[in-house]
Amino acid sequence: MRHGNVTDLAEAPAEPSKIVVQGVSLRYAGATSLARSNLALDDVSLHVADGEFIAIVGPSGCGKSSLLRLVSGLLAASSGQIRVGGKTVQGVHHSIGFLFQSDALLPWKTALENVAIGAVLGGRGQDEARDRARVLLQEIGLGGALDKYPSELSGGMRKRVALSRTMAYEPDVFLFDEPFSALDAQTRIHVGNRFLRILENLKQTVIFVTHDIDEAIALADRVVVMTAAPGRIAAEFRIDLPRPRDYYQSRLAPGFSEFQGQIWEVLRHEMQGVLGHER
Repeated sequence: MRHGNVTDLAEAPAEPSKIVVQGVSLRYAGATSLARSNLALDDVSLHVADGEFIAIVGPSGCGKSSLLRLVSGLLAASSGQIRVGGKTVQGVHHSIGFLFQSDALLPWKTALENVAIGAVLGGRGQDEARDRARVLLQEIGLGGALDKYPSELSGGMRKRVALSRTMAYEPDVFLFDEPFSALDAQTRIHVGNRFLRILENLKQTVIFVTHDIDEAIALADRVVVMTAAPGRIAAEFRIDLPRPRDYYQSRLAPGFSEFQGQIWEVLRHEMQGVLGHER
């Protein structure tokens, strides 16, 4: 069932699901024995098909990042179940690559050495890992920075090194938590386009958290909008814009502004709830 471009929340994708989030809730304990606990996520269900790119948007504090940590196994759900590749998530899942908002590069290692770490963790030998790292850095435009340390790189360059390290690990699933949030607008477009090219070629499963509606539409096959806390899924939008896409130019494509309006209407309603609560 569809209502325009909005996907019915009860509808699972026709393709086999790579990630299944079923009735998941997350409650954080209070900071002290007397403090109240905090319900961050409430009865969230989400199916992500193999090779599908999902973007998640929602008000601040709605549990977007917490959901990524649950899927990765960094957090345990208070109730419900999560499966990745048909297996229940119990602890950190080896087939998942997670790129946080911070680049988390090792400052005492060069760009090449930082990326090679990902390849080694993915099972490659040292020499093969360095070869793989070199190729990835060249593909993302950092062939001249292989021997530079993180302190010698710009913010955009460090982000590309971190992205290459995640790619070097060769996970089945990529989780991205606002990876471009710290970049200026021009760098964001440059890095975003290289990021998009790589992921479109890999065709692997992606969940991407962002506050930017335009970014979500430009990147994703489906955009999921979450409610204000405690986070639930308010709506899902199937983005049927043709691929390959351009991180910036796709925003000028027919239908893009319609998606903007539909998604913003849902998000605006949720933001009104947040602001009303604050007042």
